[in-house]
Amino acid sequence: MKEILTSFEEAIKDIHDGAVIMVGGFGLVGIPENLIIALAEKGAKNLTIISNNCGVDDWGLGLLLRNNQIKKIIGSYVGENKEFERQVLAGEIEVQLTPQGSLAEKIRAGGAGIPAFYTPAGVGTSISEKREVRSFNGKYYLLEEALTADFSLVYAEKADRMGNLVFNKTARNFNPMMAAAGRVTIAEVGEIVEAGQLDPNTVHTPGVYVQKMIIGQQEKRIERLTVRN
Repeated sequence: MKEILTSFEEAIKDIHDGAVIMVGGFGLVGIPENLIIALAEKGAKNLTIISNNCGVDDWGLGLLLRNNQIKKIIGSYVGENKEFERQVLAGEIEVQLTPQGSLAEKIRAGGAGIPAFYTPAGVGTSISEKREVRSFNGKYYLLEEALTADFSLVYAEKADRMGNLVFNKTARNFNPMMAAAGRVTIAEVGEIVEAGQLDPNTVHTPGVYVQKMIIGQQEKRIERLTVRN
């Protein structure tokens, strides 16, 4: 049985200044909203964040940006975030932009124990500067190193007490691979059921990758609302 916490403050208490943290989600979909809020309130500084993007100005990882808690971001998309843009242009934050597919594979490889891999993405661009490039069958490939983290913060729709996680539709974006690539994975979940109540065929992340869980009710904001008559 996994540790099930009742306080978000308790869930993130071990996250220290200078930690490397993977945060699941894509835009505002599938982000661990309450864990991020707790981390913002804790005030840990000089964090390296690995995430697809950095939320919006007043929600998600944008809360950490606003508090100047982030030292470096490794991601694939700047997103709808003016404060992120301001900090980048002002040289206040280090950003390592990575092609989205490469980012996903770097995280997956880290969770699988694979130290590096070759990919054609980025060859011939500034991304390939100071990187190893090799030719295979007449085509050039760039060496990308895997990513791991001290902590992974993920959000799942449902879990059982053994830590097996089920993600909802498009919220199954970076969450499963990040859960595997963190030394300590903390899962915010919508519902926790008893062991044996989840269909094994629906489990996306086995409980072996999860150390802590906490139930969280999500606000689930929309990044850019579009309506039609």
